[in-house]
Amino acid sequence: MTDQPDIVPVTLGARSYDVVIGEGALDSALPAIRELCGARAVVITDSTIAGLHLDTLTLALDSAGIAIDPVIAPPGEDQKSFSGLEALVDALTHAGVERGDTIIAFGGGVIGDLTGFAASVYMRGIRFIQIPTTLLSQVDSSVGGKTAINTKAGKNLAGSFHQPSLVVADTRFLATLAVGELRAGYAEIVKAALIGDAVMFGRLEALGARVLDPDHIASAIADAVRFKAAVVAEDEREAGRRALLNLGHTFAHAFEAEACGGVRHGEAVALGLALAFDWSAQEGRCPGPDADRVRAHLAAVGLPTRVRDLAGGPYDAALLAERMRHDKKNAGGSITLILAKGIGNAYIEPSIEASRLADFLEDQIA
Repeated sequence: MTDQPDIVPVTLGARSYDVVIGEGALDSALPAIRELCGARAVVITDSTIAGLHLDTLTLALDSAGIAIDPVIAPPGEDQKSFSGLEALVDALTHAGVERGDTIIAFGGGVIGDLTGFAASVYMRGIRFIQIPTTLLSQVDSSVGGKTAINTKAGKNLAGSFHQPSLVVADTRFLATLAVGELRAGYAEIVKAALIGDAVMFGRLEALGARVLDPDHIASAIADAVRFKAAVVAEDEREAGRRALLNLGHTFAHAFEAEACGGVRHGEAVALGLALAFDWSAQEGRCPGPDADRVRAHLAAVGLPTRVRDLAGGPYDAALLAERMRHDKKNAGGSITLILAKGIGNAYIEPSIEASRLADFLEDQIA
């Protein structure tokens, strides 16, 4: 018998929705899914997730009187592209999806981002449900309405804000994840604590690697989603405080772009978090012991905290800094970084020169 799932509301007026979190969350959410989808659900997934979990989803929805019409894409980041978007829109048309229908994204962050973006543009916008199956997507990309595809210039440069109608984060789906995927997803959990909740960081720090155990992970997900939901409710379209959720990400996206798919997003984020705290300490904004604690905790969980530890290298400091110049948060020709005055106290620094970042990264690489 499973515990009752956590339900975290994302309060956005007419666009409000619930995030249902925990073991058995899918079963608890079936009435809401039936109300949104009716008797038929077009489910977008990839071939890997279909092989692992589509039967489980089919049986659950069938018990609620919902028949599945699956659209199965190839796996991988390559699907987050204009060609992947075109293929999905064509598949929705072929499936007879109408403007009043609701589609379901069933998979990790790639499927969630691609499906959400397709839902935002198909017939000028239809509803969609997120059923994320990875830790990274359960704690981060499925919540908040950011949808995007990649371009040749970088990650997530074409996208929209399009909120889901429901998010179902059932931790049973995490059982098939490799430990590396769990660790990568955890980077987004600890990120929330580092931005604005020092007490939460203390709890995570005390658990160390045990935070990834089934007994602890659901509550950690709920804590992180609760934090993100509050930020999104305050600043849905990232005009201000929501930019803090990008702590570590300007560094991370540069490493990901240079690695050309050779590094997990969460691993790059973990390194980005360590670098953001290192830069903050170097600039005298953050106590050195706080930066040391961040690195020690990330390492205890098994995440990379030095450039040499990140897959996808070797990396070039000048090329990384050039990538960072194209980040979406930038303005006025300068690079914007999310930095920290300490654990749980992140802030936005809007005017950093690329040459200074290149020098910093050169030292980190060396």
